Amino acid sequence: MPPSGTTHDGIHPLPVLQDNIVWIWVAGDAAVVVDPAVASPVIDWLEERELRLEAVLQTHHHADHIGGTPELLLRWPDAAVIAALADLERIPFQTVSVREGDRLTLLDGELEVLEVPAHTRAHVAFLLSAQGTRPPALFCGDTLFSGGCGRLFEGSAAQMHEALQRFSQLPLQTGVHCAHEYTEANLRWAAALRPDAPAIHKRLQEVGALRARGSCSLPSTIGIERETNLMMRANDAEELGALRRHKDQWRG
Repeated sequence: MPPSGTTHDGIHPLPVLQDNIVWIWVAGDAAVVVDPAVASPVIDWLEERELRLEAVLQTHHHADHIGGTPELLLRWPDAAVIAALADLERIPFQTVSVREGDRLTLLDGELEVLEVPAHTRAHVAFLLSAQGTRPPALFCGDTLFSGGCGRLFEGSAAQMHEALQRFSQLPLQTGVHCAHEYTEANLRWAAALRPDAPAIHKRLQEVGALRARGSCSLPSTIGIERETNLMMRANDAEELGALRRHKDQWRG
């Protein structure tokens, strides 16, 4: 049982599987879980802290993002499942269907829904408002990664470029809560491609030190990504597409 007076408010990363990150947003005795790949570690984390699951946010339909949700609903059947209306067929257990511009009040904040098709045709991101000392937080699934972006499975380079440019206009302190721990690999690729970019190399060293001691490299911030993410810095869709193809083939 948590010590009397202990709070766990904030946004917490829970690494699962090989490289997935499940984000758990906590306020008081309630929690919102983002893209639960599997259920058991999430259930254990919440129960150890005596937290109630309020809602699940689903950014897209891939199994390593929705795989744990049905089991979480067995444990907390009243929890809402918030997902894209456009993905109702592929996320059939959603209970709150959202689209571009929708705003939802949850826990101690407000979420804005951003439609960002590119990785998948119905991918969404959730932008959490700032609260007290907590800066805005972007739950971006597999659209934006630290140092990179998602593969273009169902969308185009133009759509990805539009999404990343949209993210780049958010406040610099906005936390980037992506769904995979790909940062070090992405930065190794970027450093090889841009050997004369000191900000990228500095960031790679920092991330390498974090990972060497078993720490998560996330969240990043929009400010960091604007400075070190080649995908976000691409001038147009053509450049982004070329970078994405190069990254897909890179084996460094």
